Amino acid sequence: MKALILAAGRGKRLEGDTEDCNKCMLRFHGKHLIEYSLEAASLTDVDEIITVVGYRAEDIVNTFGISYKNKRIRYVIQQEQKGLVHAIETAASALDGHGFILFLADEIFLRPNPQKLVEIFEKENLFCVCGVTRVDDKTEIKKTYAVIYDEHDNRIYRLIEKPRNPMNNLMGTGNCVFKNEILKYIPVTPINQVRNEKELPDLIQAAIDDGLIVKLVHVEGKYVNINTPEDIKLAEDLIAE
Repeated sequence: MKALILAAGRGKRLEGDTEDCNKCMLRFHGKHLIEYSLEAASLTDVDEIITVVGYRAEDIVNTFGISYKNKRIRYVIQQEQKGLVHAIETAASALDGHGFILFLADEIFLRPNPQKLVEIFEKENLFCVCGVTRVDDKTEIKKTYAVIYDEHDNRIYRLIEKPRNPMNNLMGTGNCVFKNEILKYIPVTPINQVRNEKELPDLIQAAIDDGLIVKLVHVEGKYVNINTPEDIKLAEDLIAE
């Protein structure tokens, strides 16, 4: 099992904050945003953290070097920032046939327990586990993806990228665990007509549609995905609590 952190994007929706730095290098209470993902990855039993970098990659490499809390870091360059699925594809050779736990470098989990996802993934021999969080305000789900699932066994049957009308209060996150075979579904993942790139929920949906077992696991602690100036304020407030 490897950890895979995606940290290549600039963060165009944060113009003004990211003109001179990669979004994941913004600071929150003394830490770079990506460090929250590095800390979460260090809580798992992986031996290597593969980090996909692109925009201003040198800032990340020069800051964190080749290890973090005794976990080796290996960097992969995404030459063109063409979305999350393309970033995963870029890391394929570095994954070297291993399963992996995914982290997005623009997400913050307070009091994370990512090893819980890995343990359920391995115990039930699942194809994929999706970390989800329950929200009070359904409009928050429009920022990530919605999950339609069986309440008896948590098996997922449908993922919806940025839904217009979420059907429940579960908000999908980028914290997922995969078998390496997920890479085989990248070529058949459709291109999102709005963003003109392949999206993570659609990649997972391709495997679900093939009959593979994907389940949800509730992530612990509070969660925020940083995409807008409002998200920055929300993250600062959560961390200060």
